[in-house]
Amino acid sequence: MSILVTGGAGYIGSHIVSLLGAAGEDIIIFDNLTTGKKENILYGKLIVGDLNDQAAIDKLFLENQIDAVLHFAGSIVVPESVENPSLYYQNNTENSLNLIKACIKHKTKKFIFSSTAAVYGMPESGVASEETPTNPINPYGRSKLMTEWMLEDVSAAHDFNYVALRYFNVAGASKTGKIGQSTPRATHLLKTAAEVVTKKREKMAIFGTDYKTKDGTCIRDYIHVDDLAQAHLDALAYLGKGGRSQVLNCGYGHGFTVKEVIGAVEACTGEKLNVEMGPRRAGDAVELISKAEKIKDILGWKPLYDDLAYIVKSAIEWEKKLK
Repeated sequence: MSILVTGGAGYIGSHIVSLLGAAGEDIIIFDNLTTGKKENILYGKLIVGDLNDQAAIDKLFLENQIDAVLHFAGSIVVPESVENPSLYYQNNTENSLNLIKACIKHKTKKFIFSSTAAVYGMPESGVASEETPTNPINPYGRSKLMTEWMLEDVSAAHDFNYVALRYFNVAGASKTGKIGQSTPRATHLLKTAAEVVTKKREKMAIFGTDYKTKDGTCIRDYIHVDDLAQAHLDALAYLGKGGRSQVLNCGYGHGFTVKEVIGAVEACTGEKLNVEMGPRRAGDAVELISKAEKIKDILGWKPLYDDLAYIVKSAIEWEKKLK
């Protein structure tokens, strides 16, 4: 049996591929390489292709005995989704439907979906549990929520179970030092800061300083990519034991402001960053923090790297390795 990883050459997908490979799994990576890189793939077989090509997907399933799918392929930049929503409904929703249809057709019964905390929008308290009403405020969040709905309906109609993991803010690089965030033109806060540290960018911006938070900047729940990757292996093991479909938050349950993250970068390097203040970005929530007890109870997930200083250090050390 093989495990299909879509988007496995990207930031998060490559970390899951690394863990799966170290565990001895047979892996097939399906990626169009628009943002992913071949160099990120440490295990498995790469097939270059696009999920908008139903014939290519069917061929992939016909030629390989696929036992489970881990789906990471998609677009993830919130401001871009506001400017170009049709791209997000194509890449995140329609392409996901193509993949789900192939699973049903070829009787692949286990599916793990890379979802997002953006499905919650702007919860009044700033904290979201899985029971918090979903109310996405941008096309990125809506496109992911639509896929969750499709999975729910398909699971109800077929012998098909899934785990949708709602990521909070993923950051850092693998403890192995072999992979990290290398996506070109990335907009993640810590990635941007690491590029300033390594002189790849002259400066960085804080988008919005007038939010009702302790220092006026947005608050997010930052989770180390290795902990996130382990959650996927735990989800795969859960489904392998006959677990039923679940939607689970994946975060640490506490947050930091943008200025606090920048302060942690400056503390790590001993240098001041060149930071300019900018206006708010479209589609940004003020505060978004997880309640994540459910994933621990159901999957037995045990995060190991809940330490902002470590997350920052790993991101900077990785950025120094990139040319």
